[in-house]
Amino acid sequence: MSSNPGPTLRFLCPNGHLGFAPLKVESFDIGVATRPDFILADSGSDDIGPVPLGTDTSTAPKEWQRHDLEKMLLAARKLGVPMIIGSAGDTGTNSRVDMYVQMIRDIAAQHGLAPFKLGYFYSEVNKADLRARMVGGERVTGLDGRGDLTLEELDATDRIVAVAGVHPYIELLNRGAQVIIGGRSSDAVIFAAPAIRAGYPQDLSYYLGKVLECASFNAEPYAGKESVIGEISHEDVKVTAMHPGQRCTVASVAGHAMYERSNPFYEYVAGGMLDMTDCHYEQYDERTTRVTGAKFVPTDKVRVKLEGSGKVGERYMGFAGVRDPYTIARIDEVIGWARRQVEERFGTPEEGDYELHYQVYGRDAVMGELEPLRDQPGHELGIMVFGVAPTAEMAEEVALTGTRQMFYARLPDVKGTAGGVAFPLDEVTRVSPAYRWTLNHTVAVDDPLELFDLHMTEVTSGEPVAAGGAR
Repeated sequence: MSSNPGPTLRFLCPNGHLGFAPLKVESFDIGVATRPDFILADSGSDDIGPVPLGTDTSTAPKEWQRHDLEKMLLAARKLGVPMIIGSAGDTGTNSRVDMYVQMIRDIAAQHGLAPFKLGYFYSEVNKADLRARMVGGERVTGLDGRGDLTLEELDATDRIVAVAGVHPYIELLNRGAQVIIGGRSSDAVIFAAPAIRAGYPQDLSYYLGKVLECASFNAEPYAGKESVIGEISHEDVKVTAMHPGQRCTVASVAGHAMYERSNPFYEYVAGGMLDMTDCHYEQYDERTTRVTGAKFVPTDKVRVKLEGSGKVGERYMGFAGVRDPYTIARIDEVIGWARRQVEERFGTPEEGDYELHYQVYGRDAVMGELEPLRDQPGHELGIMVFGVAPTAEMAEEVALTGTRQMFYARLPDVKGTAGGVAFPLDEVTRVSPAYRWTLNHTVAVDDPLELFDLHMTEVTSGEPVAAGGAR
């Protein structure tokens, strides 16, 4: 290890998914007291499924999101360091960016903050523009086994976002932004961008982003929403837990770097791939791990990932409990009976244009057919029933029939009429509409900024004044 790795930059990340649950204030304050050079957080995730993108909503209350933005903004302005948020409001759609920009404005006004420059960018992709590319012969290439995007699948899509690389963040920093609210972005680039802009190696910069994007998930013992600090030099990356009871260990840091990917060593972003195959981890001090050996492999042509969501139908949910051992042993027969009653009313799902789903908790609801203990159900089952249909009225009836008819299932050797299924509620409940992922694809671009709409404003007494306009 070099005794003089040169100047460093330090990055404070207080939350791995801003707003999903509030950041923990104690460890954040500890991190702020160390005077980091940047305060940053990712606010997006595909883990929440396609519904928020399709409905253009957030999964968390506004109060939680504002809580984290307020803590971060006040600390950043007090220290005079940049604050960067990526994938605003879970999905990074235009409305979520606008919501965060308005929150920043309101917080600044409430606390009487001195003027500062606010940069933001939009990530939504116009379907007509994408269609024109496709009609013109451009391939929109599928990921993870998907084929190329078809016009039919494009038509089935309600909303599309492009996933930004480092490029919009670097451009807004170049324009003087002190606070950045980003549209949909790859998690790692939020952190990598300022490091790359400052002249640090891409290899280490992208690794810095990968290791910080989920905050304290890279530390042990497990504790969500605690702050961590990543420090980059021209030779290494160090990551340190801020919570007094947590440590960033070789195991916790390496484990975090490998999760959530089909290949544990590769992380893809617009413009290249981070290869972590030869990463070397060492315990630097009790709470810090040092990492070297990452390699960034640039691509000749920049391809930008597109995410799209399309509506399947309205959705209702029912719930039933089963304790009777005989009924549990024949639960598939019970569900089959209920399905047939729905088909008597609406025809098959293909004929009636509906879906009926059963999730059996206590047997295989989480892992489905991959559950190795599927033939060993618990002594008590909870069955969640979903009815999906073009209208709310039909979805309600599908769910209600599919739930209640389990009570009436005719099983061999049963002579009583009390039924083997219990209901905590008589009614079924309307829940969010059903959506599906329609785009998990990439498109080639000549300019890595061409799908993103950049803006600069100056927040003065909480009111933004145009400063540079749109890109």
